[in-house]
Amino acid sequence: MSAIGVKEIKKMNRTIKLLILSDIFVVTGFGLIDPILAIFINDKIIGGTIFTAGIASSLFWIVKSLFQLPVSKYVDKHGFNYSIKLLIGSTFLISLVPILYIFSKHINLIFLAQIIHGIASGLAYPAWLGIWSTYLDKGKESYEWSMYSTIVSIGSAISGATGAAIAEFIGFTITFILVGLVSLVGCLILINLTKKNYQLINDNLKKPLLPK
Repeated sequence: MSAIGVKEIKKMNRTIKLLILSDIFVVTGFGLIDPILAIFINDKIIGGTIFTAGIASSLFWIVKSLFQLPVSKYVDKHGFNYSIKLLIGSTFLISLVPILYIFSKHINLIFLAQIIHGIASGLAYPAWLGIWSTYLDKGKESYEWSMYSTIVSIGSAISGATGAAIAEFIGFTITFILVGLVSLVGCLILINLTKKNYQLINDNLKKPLLPK
C-alpha cells in the first residue's frame, strides 16, 4: 500500500479503523477456508459431494439474507452500545464455526455449521454497517469505503493461496484451527470499541444508527 494510503488510514477516526482492522482478521481469516471447503466436503465428509458442498454454500447465504433484514430494523431503533454488543457476540459465534468443521464427519453437521454461520453473519452485518455508516468521516465516505474494500480484498487474495497451501501441506484441521483463532482476534479487536471512545459517542446513543 502506498505511503499516501497509510497516511490516510492514520487520519481515519478510531471507530472506522477498528472496524476495518477487525474485518481484516475475520473476513480474510475465512478466506483461508474458501478455496478448500468444497474439497474438504467432497473428500472427507460422509455424504459429501460437490453438489452437497454447493447446498452448504447456499444455506449460508439464504440464512444470512433472511436474518439480516429484520435484524437491521431492530438495530436502527437502538444505539451504539447495543449494536457493538450484538456485533461482538455474533463475531464470536462466527469464530466458532471452523471448530464445527473439525468435528464434522457427516454432511448434516456441515449444514448445521453453515446455518449457524448464516445466523451469526445475519446478526453481525447490520450492526457492523450501522456503526460504520454513523462514523464514516464526512466528505471521505467513498474513499473510506474503497480503502476498506481494497484492504480486505488484498487480505482475502493472500489468505486464499495461504489457506490452500496450509491445507495441502499441513492438513485441514490446522487450517480450521487457524481460521478460528484469527477470527477470534477480530472479535477481540471489537471490544476496544466499548472503551475510550464510549464517552466520545455518548451523545449518539439515543439516536438511531441509520438516518430514517
